[in-house]
Amino acid sequence: MQNDSVSWHQVANVGEIPSPALLLYPQRIEENIARMLRIAGGAERLRPHVKTHKLAELVRMQMARGITKFKCATIAEAEMTAECGAPDVLLAYQPVGPNVARLMQLAKTFPKTRFSAIVDDADALRHLSSAATKARLEVEILLDLNCGMNRSGVLPGPRAVALYRLIATLPGLTPGGLHAYDGHIHDRDPATRAKACESAFAPIAELREQLVGEGLAVPNVVAGGTPTFPFHARRRNVECSPGTCVLWDFGYATKAPDLGFLPAALLLTRVISKPGANRLCLDLGHKAVASENPHPRAQLLELPDARPVTHSEEHLVIETERAAEFAVGACLYGIPWHICPTVALHSEAVVIKDGGAVEHWRIRARDRALTI
Repeated sequence: MQNDSVSWHQVANVGEIPSPALLLYPQRIEENIARMLRIAGGAERLRPHVKTHKLAELVRMQMARGITKFKCATIAEAEMTAECGAPDVLLAYQPVGPNVARLMQLAKTFPKTRFSAIVDDADALRHLSSAATKARLEVEILLDLNCGMNRSGVLPGPRAVALYRLIATLPGLTPGGLHAYDGHIHDRDPATRAKACESAFAPIAELREQLVGEGLAVPNVVAGGTPTFPFHARRRNVECSPGTCVLWDFGYATKAPDLGFLPAALLLTRVISKPGANRLCLDLGHKAVASENPHPRAQLLELPDARPVTHSEEHLVIETERAAEFAVGACLYGIPWHICPTVALHSEAVVIKDGGAVEHWRIRARDRALTI
């Protein structure tokens, strides 16, 4: 792999790449996968999230390192992962409406893959039970718990116990354990983050003990994302489900620098206009970089101190005292603040190996539906 210097990201044949473009550096991805394995203590402890990259090639890279379990947010991601031959796929998004039938179809189409799903609602469980029974399937269900993010899941307590009992009694369903995502925990200080993680997980551990004490099977607990990954890795009988760390981004590099992953995905952009003194207009609009967060939405490696002026669908205007150094057509490289939704904006990624663009990977699971 190239030395990690100011020029590691530069592409020798950049003139062949239309911009804006998503660039992936698989040699760095391999380093990140290796670090994931070291932190987890083994491939069996990992259930990485596919939603970050949505790429079959990356799933295969992880499988080549012994990872067999994956977590997905969409039916399309689950189908793509099953197409790669993954033995175990968790749909970490409560299936409702037509997605119930789609999940059943997935299970029938890919019988060698074990599919599971998270649920936090009694009616949703009954719909899944009915569909599974009609399809003559047994679907593993994990109870989704709210550990403080307040986005989905049921709070640990009597209602959670009642729902888990329901999973265990409904036909066509098998209790698979508990799921908890603590995405609200992203303190920069590792000690503070660890303390918050422990506090959020304590009720989940208590719930598991209560359920086991009642004689209910709780075979698994899937917990955490990237910022809390190292803390959950210390627990016994917990699967870790980080996602962003495989590509990394400027947001997590800022919030959790202690994790030490490498940026492995960049955006290529070009100067398309110079609309005034000290200003550059780049082809890096909302349609090329995730824009749900405040600026900087991408950290420009050549101009880390550039100040955003305006951002629209196809344009990003920045201000910098170094504008005179960059002619119209000049290339810049940026680390996205949030890589997951940025990947979903691109239909393909340009693969960079040993300083050159060598191939393209289709981001197939960015689509909402593949064949199912």
